This record gives sequence, structure tokens and C-alpha cells, in this order.
Amino acid sequence: MDLWLIWLIVAAVLAVAEIFTLTAALGMLGGAALVTSGFAAVGVPLALQFLVFTIVAVVSVMFLRPVALRHVLQPQVERFGIDALVGRAAYVVSEVTGLGGRVRIGGEEWTARAYDEALVIPPGVTVDVIEISGTTAVVYPRE
Repeated sequence: MDLWLIWLIVAAVLAVAEIFTLTAALGMLGGAALVTSGFAAVGVPLALQFLVFTIVAVVSVMFLRPVALRHVLQPQVERFGIDALVGRAAYVVSEVTGLGGRVRIGGEEWTARAYDEALVIPPGVTVDVIEISGTTAVVYPRE
């Protein structure tokens, strides 16, 4: 069996292993094996193939992996679902008290209650959504 084919098989095995571990290290080693496969196909001697593999693996694991992990582990920029509703404006449809009421948030009607239980918010007032508790929006009137 040709050496380039062995390096190619090693690269494939490492790539598959990376899918299961998600550490980025095995993927970098698989990339190094893939580069080495190219050098082996050209006819570079075995000792230089190991040197190429070592250099590419060290450079990728030491320098590329931290950059890749920083991009993967960044906090989520956009909010989705009910988290996206917090901080938005809502329109009071029916009187909102500390016990209940109805508001319209972005075209959808939600049950609501006032953040301050002593407040009574009349219909037609614009309020801010402070939090979502279950299926109820906790709101506070805008000044």
C-alpha cells in the first residue's frame, strides 16, 4: 500500500474521531495527515513526511486551535424565543394589574401582570416587558 494512501486513511480516521469528540485537536491532526498525504504522493521520503506531519500538527494545534475555539465558544449574540421578548415594548389590550391582564407583543397577545403589584395599567398604554414568567409577561409602564 502506498504511503500517501496510509496518510489519507489516517486523516479520515482522525476526522471521523473529531466528529465524536468535538475538541478541534483531532481535526487539526487530521488536517496535518492530509497535508502529509499530499507530500507523500509527490514522493517525499518517509523521514521528511514525519517532519511535515509534526510541523503542521504543532502549528495547527498551537496556533489555529485556540482561534477556532474562541470562535466556537463566543457567547450567543442574538436572543431567541421568549428571551428575545424581554426589553421589548408591549401594548396593553386589557387592564393589567398585579394579578393579570392582556398585552400585545409584536402582534401576539400575551397574558400579563404588572411588575409592581400595586400598579393598575389601563388599556392603550405602552409598557416594557421586564421578564417572561411561564406564559405571562411581567410588564412595567413607560414613563
